[in-house]
Amino acid sequence: MGKLAVVALGGNALLRNHQSGTIEEQEANTTETLENLIFLVKEGYNLVFTHGNGPQVGNILMRNDAGEKLYKIPQMPLDICVADSQGGIGYMIERCLINVLHKHRLMRNVLTLMTLTEVDPNDPAFSNPTKRIGKIMSKEEADVLAKSHRWLFKEDKKNKGGYRRVVPSPHPKSIMNSHVIESNARAGTIVIAVGGGGIPVYLDNKGCLRPSEAVVDKDLASSLLASQIKADELYILTDVPFVYANFGEPNQRKLEFLNYHDTVKYLNSGTFGEGSMAPKIKAALDFIKKGGQKCVITESKKLEDKSFGTKITMEYDEKDLHKYDL
Repeated sequence: MGKLAVVALGGNALLRNHQSGTIEEQEANTTETLENLIFLVKEGYNLVFTHGNGPQVGNILMRNDAGEKLYKIPQMPLDICVADSQGGIGYMIERCLINVLHKHRLMRNVLTLMTLTEVDPNDPAFSNPTKRIGKIMSKEEADVLAKSHRWLFKEDKKNKGGYRRVVPSPHPKSIMNSHVIESNARAGTIVIAVGGGGIPVYLDNKGCLRPSEAVVDKDLASSLLASQIKADELYILTDVPFVYANFGEPNQRKLEFLNYHDTVKYLNSGTFGEGSMAPKIKAALDFIKKGGQKCVITESKKLEDKSFGTKITMEYDEKDLHKYDL
């Protein structure tokens, strides 16, 4: 049996900051990303792909708003918008992946699974929205929407001071139907799941599932899924080749090999950006703490070249790195 890995697609895997977001752009980006990952299939990995939905779910909400204004179409709640994005993006990845597999003469079944993620309705994240969704806009545009919709916007310093809407991002408690994901993946089917962090739901006092107005962080949800299905490895794909200490500062420093305890120290000292790299580091730590062998954070186009990527394990010895297959 091949190793089981969860691959979290993010950064510029689906949509890039300078693009308008047409389906042609997203399909081209998706195909390019999958081409960079096909080596995992050739090496015999059993795979689960997860993905983000920040730009897409924000656009769905904007379409909601336009439909209500122009045609009096009722607004849909955030959980439905997450579900819409999960289905649409999952379909796009599945179709592009089937085509890439066919091009390389590889035979694998591909399955997209609508996935629910259980959250705590009392999570403090509901009183402190931090998850950025939608497009980047100017302060003037953000102020207009904040006033008319009571939406909350925060500056996105990573993107030249633009502003993006923020919504609650509660911590995932459980990925539902993870046993279905695991059984299919271990049987060789490539599964696409936990799109956009999963559709957020919670259990009420009667044990019934209720929707939650939130967007779950896809890296934390991917990490939790990887732990629940006992994956060997977790790959978190972003738009930088390595994790850096003090990213963007004059004292920026590449961190290629990290063990669990050193990574915790870096995180607690504020080394990683709270709105960018810190959630990925937390996801990596959660996975390693729960028994994962290693987590790699890098760009999709750099993953096959093992000289790139930050590798996080429980422990490592710099004199004997080979035994960790890094």
